Formats: sequence, structure tokens, C-alpha cells
Amino acid sequence: MTHRKITFVKKILADGQPCGKCRDVEERLTAGNHWPQINRVIIADERDTDSEGMRLAAELKIDRAPFFVVETPTETVTYTVFLKFVKEVLEATSGIDDARLLLAEHPDLDLL
Repeated sequence: MTHRKITFVKKILADGQPCGKCRDVEERLTAGNHWPQINRVIIADERDTDSEGMRLAAELKIDRAPFFVVETPTETVTYTVFLKFVKEVLEATSGIDDARLLLAEHPDLDLL
């Protein structure tokens, strides 16, 4: 399996409250048991343009939160749509996983 690092960037609004969409995404991460795959959480604080999350958003030219940054040895991909992130990253299986599943379902086959 490819080693990857997943960073979740969530926002604190100018009034000090967490953004509603960020809370929703956190609840979905919990409900889907996806938190173990998240390596790091960064805060983009609207009250502090120098906060790590605000700097990262500016660097990546992202103007919405939450977002996810997925780093592998060969690429970095940013996701601003949670469902796309879940489908392409959190629930994606590798070809090896597909082969193991196929073998488990068909014991008459063998790996080469």
C-alpha cells in the first residue's frame, strides 16, 4: 500500500465558532470510522491570517473549508469536496486488495 499523509484543515470563524460545515465533516468522519486515517488536523482561524491553516489555504489557493491535503511520495492532491475525498481516498482499495478479495471469494484460484 502506498504510504500517504492526510491533513484535515478546518476553520474557526471570525466570531470564534467552528464552521458548521467543518463540524458536519467531523461528524461524518466519526460515523464512518475514518479518523484513524487522518494524520493531522490544522486550524484555519479567520481571526489570525497567519494561522497555519490560513497560510496553507493561501499557498494552495483554496478559499473554502474544510479541505483535505493528501500527500504521497509522488504527488499532493487537495480535496474540497468531502464525498469525493471519501470515495477516492478513504474508501479506495488498491489493486492488491482487489486481488485478495477475489482470491477469498474464489478459493479455486491462486496468485501468480
